[in-house]
Amino acid sequence: MDTNEAWRILIVEDDERLADLTKEYLESNGLVVSVEPNGGKAVDRIQNEQPDLVVLDLMLPGEDGLSICRKVRPSYHGPILMLTARTDDLDQVLGLEMGADDYMCKPVRPRVLLARIRALLRRVKEQGEPQPAGATEESADEPVRLIFNNLVIDRSMREAWLEDESIDLTSAEFDLLWLLASSAGRVLSREEIFTALRGIEYDGQDRSIDVRVSRIRPKIGDDPVHPRRIKTVRSKGYLFVKEA
Repeated sequence: MDTNEAWRILIVEDDERLADLTKEYLESNGLVVSVEPNGGKAVDRIQNEQPDLVVLDLMLPGEDGLSICRKVRPSYHGPILMLTARTDDLDQVLGLEMGADDYMCKPVRPRVLLARIRALLRRVKEQGEPQPAGATEESADEPVRLIFNNLVIDRSMREAWLEDESIDLTSAEFDLLWLLASSAGRVLSREEIFTALRGIEYDGQDRSIDVRVSRIRPKIGDDPVHPRRIKTVRSKGYLFVKEA
């Protein structure tokens, strides 16, 4: 897509004034926006309409955002940006574990929300672009498949395998795993990771990277307590070890 005009956003928010203001601002920036105030109806709308991105409030009448996120994840593959009025880390962690791609704490600044939405949509667009014809592991400037003993990660298929068994990764988890693995042997700071994955600056408070690393580790056979594959380098960031 050459512009944002075709991107369809569904806002699931029961605060009518906030939803209307957000809708107006996003539409003024070229997005097509609809609003669903009732959590009980949100699951059907997301599954039936398949919007390009969902902005999902945590606290809703009818059904809460965590439950909605969990229910739609098997059939909805677009980004989910969760909003929470609480700064409790537990809410943010649960949101990510239920399949949210990003989260923001209220009150939400419209310009920051727009930046987060654009970053998520940009990632979707980049994932959807086909590989150049004839590109192979040997001829491409960057590899499309990485192999670390019993762990295989394929960028073109967006899949990973451990001992020939497919690994269940969310889109955000795959992006992080690929970023770390493709930089194997080099420490990546949280700032580098955050900027590479979201296209915006790290604010020093966001824990989503740490949460995703903790979820990825057991999936790739790493010990969560004493990791050997993805190591935490104190005060620096994360290191993917080539030979673990």
